[in-house]
Amino acid sequence: MTDEPRHGSGEARPDPDPPGAARPADGPPGGDDSGTPHDGSHHDRSHHDRGRHDRGRHGGTRHDAAHDDAPGAAASRLTGRAAVAERRLSAALAEVTLDGGQVVMVKRGDAPGAVRAEAAGLAWLAEARAVRVPAVRGHDAHRLVIDRVAEGRPDTRAALRFGRDLAALHAAGAPAFGAPPPGGPEEAYIGRAPMRNVPGDDWPSWYAAHRVLPYLRRAVDEGVLRPAEAAEIEGVLERLPDLAGPAEPPARLHGDLWNGNVLWGADGRVWLIDPAAHGGHRETDLAMLRLFGCPHLDRVLAGYQEAAPLADGWRDRIGLHQLFPLLVHAVLFGRGYAEQALAAARGAPA
Repeated sequence: MTDEPRHGSGEARPDPDPPGAARPADGPPGGDDSGTPHDGSHHDRSHHDRGRHDRGRHGGTRHDAAHDDAPGAAASRLTGRAAVAERRLSAALAEVTLDGGQVVMVKRGDAPGAVRAEAAGLAWLAEARAVRVPAVRGHDAHRLVIDRVAEGRPDTRAALRFGRDLAALHAAGAPAFGAPPPGGPEEAYIGRAPMRNVPGDDWPSWYAAHRVLPYLRRAVDEGVLRPAEAAEIEGVLERLPDLAGPAEPPARLHGDLWNGNVLWGADGRVWLIDPAAHGGHRETDLAMLRLFGCPHLDRVLAGYQEAAPLADGWRDRIGLHQLFPLLVHAVLFGRGYAEQALAAARGAPA
């Protein structure tokens, strides 16, 4: 989630005492020890590429020589093309130029299934032919090679189109709530936190059981959230069937749609990176996009509403959908996010 640099610019660092309100548009806290300067490439700022591929997010140990090869060698091995230059952006992320001039990003992931989950997620999102995602050029158990996206600047026209494209992505659907992308593992990740993709037919019960309660319990176990506070959140979960709004089919979610994973391309289109893709409720993606801010968010929402109007009362449900990312942040970064999760629960409709 928020512990990693984008594929390109400098890293944010964990904020031990975040404010209770939504964070500014430049993204949530996070980061590791390998800061990289902004170079206009999406691969320096991605929180997922930072934490997911630099350190703790994937934990684990190295298993083979291929895992330890240099980024250029890995790119050559996985694409079948010679690498002519490489530039390391962090301990686990590098920009590699291939013979012929194509530039790719080479990312390392250590935990079992981490690279497989991301590659499958990118392919699943691309299959919808809606929001653009970088193409996967090759991967193995520990390395992922994807196209580099040249970044431009946010603008209102791109924001409006992004909203429409995001609606189309969601409408592409999923087999069930919690369904992983085809070929993706059940045991996936969001940021450095494990995330289980367990299918379910009913969104309120599935969301409570597999997206909120695992992190709520961990927050209590680690002393980040008091038992009495957790009981307040559990009380809201018990009322979810009445609070969730009209039933909707499973949407094809990016799954970790914070501003750091939204790239404003030099081509005038928005690109998405670092998915934690699964089947879910479309309002969850939108709630996370709002949680940490996004340039021209009003135009993004206008484009979305134009293409696929949200059900009445969606604004009142934003806090419910933010419980999941806030509790993930609580277990990764501490008490400040636990307080935000509690505030979101207390703000649920009576």
